[in-house]
Amino acid sequence: MDIVCLGEIIMDMFASETGKDFFSVSAFLPVAGGAPANVAVAAARLGAKSAFIGKAGEDPFGRRLENVLKSHGVDTRGMRFDTRYRTTLNFMTLPDANRTEMLFYRNPGADMMLEPAELDRDLLAGAAFFHFGSVSLAAEPCRSATLEAARVSRKAGSMVSFDVNYRPGLWDSRQHAVAEIDAALGLSHVAKVNEAELALLSGTDHPETGCRKILEKGPALCVATLGPRGSAWATSVSAGTAAGFAVEAVDATGAGDAFMAALLVRLLKTGLDDELMRNSLRWANAAGALTARKKGVMNALPDAKEVDELVGR
Repeated sequence: MDIVCLGEIIMDMFASETGKDFFSVSAFLPVAGGAPANVAVAAARLGAKSAFIGKAGEDPFGRRLENVLKSHGVDTRGMRFDTRYRTTLNFMTLPDANRTEMLFYRNPGADMMLEPAELDRDLLAGAAFFHFGSVSLAAEPCRSATLEAARVSRKAGSMVSFDVNYRPGLWDSRQHAVAEIDAALGLSHVAKVNEAELALLSGTDHPETGCRKILEKGPALCVATLGPRGSAWATSVSAGTAAGFAVEAVDATGAGDAFMAALLVRLLKTGLDDELMRNSLRWANAAGALTARKKGVMNALPDAKEVDELVGR
C-alpha cells in the first residue's frame, strides 16, 4: 500500500449558496468529507494505492461514506462502524470563495470513538506512508488510536505524514491543542501547516523561518501552504518557496488536502530529495489550485493528467 490515511470521515453539509453565512443560507447539501478521507481519495485520483482507517456511524450516512470511498478506489478494510454513535455532520458556509465557516455536530461523533484495538495493524505495517491530522487528536479514544497508529507505522519503517489542520472549535483550549500537536510532530517525518498554523506553532509568519522552527519539534520536512502565493518548505539542509497558480477560485475547501496528497505522491517517487523539492511542491500547488476551481471536495479533486497539464502550461 502506498498511503494509509487515518482520521475523521464525516458528512459535510455544504451551503447551497456562496456568499452567505449561517444566518442567511437557505439550505445545506450532504457531501462526503473529512480531511484524511479527502487525502485518501485525492491520492487514489493521482494514481497511488490508498487506504482509509477510521470510524463512522452504523447509519445510512456512514455506509454512504464507505461507498463513496470505494467508488474512488480507496481500500476501506480499515473502516469501522459504531452502533452507539452517529456519523458526524459538519455544516459549512462559504461567505466568500476563500473562507469557510464550520459548525460540527459531534458530541461525540462516531469518528471520535476509534479505539487502538480496532486498528488494522497489518494495513499500517504495509504502507509506504501513514498520514493523519490533528482533528483525531482532540478527544479520546481516537487520540490514543491515532498516536498508536503512528508508532506502529514508524516501527514498521513507514514514513509518517502529519497535517496540522487546526480547528479551534474542536479543542477545549489553544494550549491543549498546541501540546498535542507538538507531541504528534515528534512522531512525524513530514509536517504540513497553513499560514495561521505556521504562526501558531513557530511564533513567526515568515514561511521558511517558521518551517525551520517546526523542524526542531521532530519532522525531517516541513511545508507551509500560502494560498495563491504557493508554498514553502524547509529540511535540515534546504529551504525555499514554490510559486502558486492563478486560477478562478470557486471554493478553496479541500485544496490543502489535494496539496497534501499530491506532495505524498511525489515523495513516493523522489523521497526527501532536496534538489527535487521545489518541483514536488509546484506539482502539489497545482493540485490544490485545480481543486479550488470547483465547489465541493472529492468531486473537485484532479487526476495526475490534469495536474501535469497545469504545470506544463
